[in-house]
Amino acid sequence: MADRNGSGSGTDDTPPTLDEVIRQRFSRRDLMRGSLAAALAAGLPDASLAESATPGAFDFPELRAGVDETLHVAEGYETQVLLRWGDPLFPDAPAFDPAAQSAERQQRQFGYNNDFVGFVPLGESGRGLLVVNHEYTNPELMFPGLPASDRRSLVAGLSAEQIAVEMAAHGGSVVEIALEGGQWRPVLGSPYTRRITAETPMILTGPAAGHERLRTAADPEGRSVRGMINNCSGGVTPWGTWLSGEENFHYYFHGRLPEGHREAENAKRYGLGTPMYGWGRLHERFDLARTPNEPNRFGWVVEIDPFDPASVPRKRTALGRFKHEGAAGIVDGDGRYVVYLGDDERYEHVYRFVSDAKAVPGDRAANADLLDSGTLSVARFDADGSGRWLPLVHGSGGLDAAAGFASQADVLIETRRAARFLGATRMDRPEDIEANPRTGRVYVMLTNNTRRTPEEEEPANPRAKNAFGHIVEIAPDNGDHGAEAFRWEVLVRCGDPAVPATRAQFGAGTSADGWFGMPDNCAFDARGRLWIATDGNSRKATGRADGIWALETEGPRRGTSRHFLRVPSGAEMCGPCFTPDDETLFVAVQHPGEGDDEAVPASYEAPSTRWPDFSPTMPPRPSVVAVRRKGGGPIA
Repeated sequence: MADRNGSGSGTDDTPPTLDEVIRQRFSRRDLMRGSLAAALAAGLPDASLAESATPGAFDFPELRAGVDETLHVAEGYETQVLLRWGDPLFPDAPAFDPAAQSAERQQRQFGYNNDFVGFVPLGESGRGLLVVNHEYTNPELMFPGLPASDRRSLVAGLSAEQIAVEMAAHGGSVVEIALEGGQWRPVLGSPYTRRITAETPMILTGPAAGHERLRTAADPEGRSVRGMINNCSGGVTPWGTWLSGEENFHYYFHGRLPEGHREAENAKRYGLGTPMYGWGRLHERFDLARTPNEPNRFGWVVEIDPFDPASVPRKRTALGRFKHEGAAGIVDGDGRYVVYLGDDERYEHVYRFVSDAKAVPGDRAANADLLDSGTLSVARFDADGSGRWLPLVHGSGGLDAAAGFASQADVLIETRRAARFLGATRMDRPEDIEANPRTGRVYVMLTNNTRRTPEEEEPANPRAKNAFGHIVEIAPDNGDHGAEAFRWEVLVRCGDPAVPATRAQFGAGTSADGWFGMPDNCAFDARGRLWIATDGNSRKATGRADGIWALETEGPRRGTSRHFLRVPSGAEMCGPCFTPDDETLFVAVQHPGEGDDEAVPASYEAPSTRWPDFSPTMPPRPSVVAVRRKGGGPIA
C-alpha cells in the first residue's frame, strides 16, 4: 500500500532531500547543541561526543561500556539479585533443581525470561507487589542435551514434559517483597503470591468478546481462553491493576490454513506459519488446521488484579490485537485514562486508547471495566512535524463491510489491517511508549528496521537499513492526550556518533560510553527523568552489552545520554521500574547466556555466561535485580 504521509516541499520546484527535511525537523537549539548532522554539514569536528560544561539532570559516575560475563553498575551503586528463574514463590514450593524440572514444580516457582516489571506499593514504605511478565523460554539453555541453535530440531524434539515446563514457565508472577536492612526479599507466605501460566483461565471482554471469530469447540461462546503467551512489556494502572501485553503469539501455532479460508490472510498478516515451539504437536488448540480461530484469542492486553489471586485475568479487546510491546497509561486532564501501545514489528504502528469513562480516584470497583469501552486510534506522523490520531472505529474512515470490516470486532481482531487501511505511518519496530508524568510528553522507543530501503526514508523513520533505532517525542495538542492532533520530533538517532555512516545523533556531552543502540523499554522516575533499556547490543553489533542509559529530555543537554548499568553476556535489559521514592530501580535481566555472536552457539552445557550463580551445576537464570545507592538515597 502506498505511503499516505506527506513528503514536504522545497522553496522551488525541486523536492527537498531527506537531510534537508530532517534538518528542518530539528530546531535551531538542537543544531546549536552540536548534533552530528550539523557538525558534518558544517565540516566541523563531531561535537556529539564532546564534554559539556552545562550540569546535567543525572548525577552518577558513568559506567564504562563493554561486554563480559557479569552485571555491572555505576560506581556508588550496588545490585541485588532478587528473583531468579526457578526460585520458590510459596512456602511449600521446591527448591530449583535443573536436573529435576517438572510443570508442577515450575508452577510454584518464578518463571522464565522476566520482561516487564511493575511495582505496586502496599501502603507502607518498604513493602509492595512486584508484577512480572515471563515472556518466553530458551529450551536450549533450560534443558541439557539440546542443540544450541537449531530451532527446527527443538520444535520437533522436545519431550512432552519439557513442553509442559515451558508452558508453566510462561505467563507472569505476582510476588510480595519487603525491604529489610537495605535489601529486598520475597515474602513467601504472602496471600498475594500468584503464578500465571499458559494454562491459566482468562476471560475475553470488550467489543470483540463473543464474536464468532473468537469461538472454538472448547469455547463455543468465544468468551474464555486458557493462558497468556509471550507477554512482553506492560503497565500498572492508577487503580493498581497490571496490564500485560501479549507480543509474538504467532510463534506458538503450527500449520497453515488453505487459501480461501476466512482466517488465512489474517494469519499471514500476523506471521503465523513458522512455529518456534513444539506445543502444537501435543495441544490441539495450537494447531491451525484444527482450531483456526485460536490465534485470534491471543495478541491482546491482559488486565490482572494483583491484590486478588483468585481473580480471573481479562483480555481487553478494546485495546486491539497486535504484537503488544507495552501498555503504559496516563490520566488525561479530563479524567479519562489513556494507554499508549506499540506493535513490535518492522513497519508496524503506534497506537493510543482513550477510555470513554473517567477514572475514579481511589475507587477500584468503579474502574474495574474502564478499559472495555473507548476509542483506539493509530498514529500518522506527517513530514512537517504534525501528527494525527486516526480512530479505528467501524464505519469511520472507510472501515466498513465494503473494506472487509463487518463490525467493530473485525476492526479489533484485524487491527493491523485496519491501521494500514487508514494510512498510518509504518514505523521502525515501535516498542515501549510512555508518557512523562511531569511534562505530558510521550516517548516512542523504535528499536530498528534493517529492511527499510532508501526510498522508504521519511522524517519519522529517517534512516534506511536502520540497525540502531531512534526515539520519537510526541507533544499532545495543548497537553491533551485525548486530542486528535499532536506535534512530534526525533529526540535521538541511536548508534555510534563517531561513525558518520550511522548518521547517529545524540546531545552534546554524550561520551563514547554514553551512546546506545536498539532502545526497547523505558521508565520515568519520580522526577520525570527518562531511563532507557536496550535490546540487541552485543560484541558484534555495537561492541557493548545491553543495559540502562539515562537520557536528558530538557534544557541545553537535551538528547545527552549517560551509561548506568550493563547486563551479562547474551542478555537483554528489560523492565526498568522505580519505587515511588526513587531509592530502588528494579530491572529484569532476560536470557543471560545466549550466544553473544560467538563462534560457538550457546547451549545448556556451554552458555556464554553462568550468571547469576556462576556454578558449573547451574544454567544461567533470568533474574529480577534491585539496584540501590550505597548508603541509601535517591538514584542519580
